[in-house]
Amino acid sequence: MAEGAGAGLRLAELLAAGRRLWEEVETGAEPSSGAPAVQDKVRQGLDALQRAAAMVAQLDLFSENEELEEIASADLKYLLLPALLGALTLKQVDLSRRLEHLESARAHFWRFLKLCRSYGLGSFHLPPAAASPPGEEDAGSPSPGGPAAAQPSLVAMAASRQAKIERYKQRKELENRLASMRSFVESGQADEDQIREFYILQIQKWINTSLEEIESIDQEMVILRSRSTGKQSSAPPHATSRQVRAPLKPFILTRDAAQAKVFGAGYPGLPTMTVDDWYEQRRRQGVVSGQGAPQRTPAGITDEELQKQQQEKKEEDDDEEALQKARNWDDWKDTHPRGYGNRQNVG
Repeated sequence: MAEGAGAGLRLAELLAAGRRLWEEVETGAEPSSGAPAVQDKVRQGLDALQRAAAMVAQLDLFSENEELEEIASADLKYLLLPALLGALTLKQVDLSRRLEHLESARAHFWRFLKLCRSYGLGSFHLPPAAASPPGEEDAGSPSPGGPAAAQPSLVAMAASRQAKIERYKQRKELENRLASMRSFVESGQADEDQIREFYILQIQKWINTSLEEIESIDQEMVILRSRSTGKQSSAPPHATSRQVRAPLKPFILTRDAAQAKVFGAGYPGLPTMTVDDWYEQRRRQGVVSGQGAPQRTPAGITDEELQKQQQEKKEEDDDEEALQKARNWDDWKDTHPRGYGNRQNVG
């Protein structure tokens, strides 16, 4: 490298520091969402890896126009920088920025896969550069639930399941081979061919990891976007959430029109309304139903008072029979003292 051994050593130290912090977070007993110390490690690891990635870009270590054999064995490990950045980005737990972190991590994983694809490392299908918005991937396809759409869906599910099984087997095989070579390489006893094989195995392992992470990220992004859309569509304006009724104005409720005239004259500031008028108004407002006022005795009126009111109403209507009964009752009271005939309490 043109910058000399000093720059290379610093770059190697940044990569080693970032990878060590990622391993501590990944294998630690504390959950990444529950301990501030863990999040401090995530931030420190991201800072180290980002600085290392900036140096790799400045040194122009990798190019899509060159072959894998043209990369020095000691430089192969720097191909892992985007994958490590994506893995640490997923460890951030700020829920308000979760969608942003998912998009950033996906971009890191995709950049790593694209670089590996250009060098012929691994045989895999490169995912799209960005996750498709909900519903866009199905545009132009038959309506879901139809017989034409059911079969391709089953085929795609079976292919995806088989790909996951194959990736799992490859990952286990790669992990076993890496475990057997790690101590030998880190002790400095391995030659250049063994070091090169060791780094290529690490890259192939991270290819499988990146494919799985992108698939998981796409699924989580669909859920987050659908939740956001659901919240916006299910939040109606406050003014239309419930029926607003005008406040009732005070008024004097009377039994009939005659009382309305009397009370209206005494309280000119308040409107008067009979029971029938009030009931009809409430019926038009939809508060009560029915064709007429309910036949109910007003609260606080006894049977004797009710009979007296009915008697007075009949007299007002010039009912001959009612008038005659009233006269007979007055004559009887004139000749019989109050309490006549009540001998119940007399000893």
